[in-house]
Parts: sequence; structure tokens; C-alpha cells
Amino acid sequence: MGRVVAAAVLALVLVVVSTALAIWWTARHDSRPSSDAIVVLGSAQYNGRPSSIFAARLEHALKLYKAGVAPVIVTVGGNKAGDRVTEAEAGRDYLAAGGVPKTALLAVPKGVDTLESMQVVSAAFAQHGWHSAVLVTDPWHAMRAEKMAQDAGMDASSSPTRQGPAVQTRTTQFRYILRETAAYLVYRATGESVAGAPGIG
Repeated sequence: MGRVVAAAVLALVLVVVSTALAIWWTARHDSRPSSDAIVVLGSAQYNGRPSSIFAARLEHALKLYKAGVAPVIVTVGGNKAGDRVTEAEAGRDYLAAGGVPKTALLAVPKGVDTLESMQVVSAAFAQHGWHSAVLVTDPWHAMRAEKMAQDAGMDASSSPTRQGPAVQTRTTQFRYILRETAAYLVYRATGESVAGAPGIG
């Protein structure tokens, strides 16, 4: 009995460690194939002003757009009680102010977490006949976002941000990796998203 328990514990540890390493590995890679659209996952915004996390994502998406990765940028995310605008609208307006033509912007103003966001974006892709996406989010969130997007029917890769609060210190990075390891394993086991850090539930 003791050996069985020890084997089970060892197996669990190996799963957790291998998942954490995969998250770290994915975070270090920047995949930007020519795609139908760049998708920016939402995060907190304050009356239309993106938070520092959200702004870092939007700036990265702007660079990808200017580099010709995709002809369209999709912003996604709903709003909380009392908000005048949604995360998607705040992101769209930020990018428009940065010089992106309105015809190259699509706001999908729904999604309270990553899972719902990927589902509503997938529906928007289907309406436009799009298939491939480059996801822009924080490095440690990239693997779970990719998996959820792929499960929703998109051909998704990720181009994580390299700036912003999520990558400032080793302590912050370690905390995010731990959280994402747990969130990814919960999703794989249950198909559900989990609440957590702003914009990456």
C-alpha cells in the first residue's frame, strides 16, 4: 500500500513539474506565423484606460500588426459592474489611437475569463471565415490560452508580451508559473477555467 501511495505521489509531482516546465518553455517562444488575425486577451481597464498589463499586450499586438503578422487585430473581454466600457472596447480604442485603422479592428465585448473569451472569439472567427490566430497575452498564460483556443476550434499560436508587470521580477514570474500550472491542470481535468490574476482567469 505504501508503494502505491508513493508511486501516486511521484506521478503527481512529475505531472506538476512537467506542466510547469512546459509553461516556462512556451513562455520563452514567440510564434508569429502569418495569420488571419491577432487576438489580444483582455485585462483590467479603468473607464477606457487599459491597465499596465493590458497596455503591454496592446503595444505588443501593435508591433505584430505593423510587422504584417495579420491584417486584423481582435480585442476581447467584457466588463464588470459599473464599467462604462468593456475591455474589448478599451483595447480597440487604444489601438485606434495608436494608428491602427478602424477597419482593421474588431472588438468582441464578451468574456469574463480566458475560456469564455476563446469561445466568443472562435464564434467571431467563424462568422468572418477566419481560422488562424496569433494570441497576445502574458508569457506564463500563453500555453493555457493556446490550448483553450485550439479546443474552441482555432488554429492558434502565441506571441507573448516581453514587458509589463507579469515579467518584472523573478518572484513575480515564479508566482505566475505556479498559478498557471494549477490553472492549466484544472482545465485539462475539468474543462473549466479558474479565477485569478486580472484578465487571465
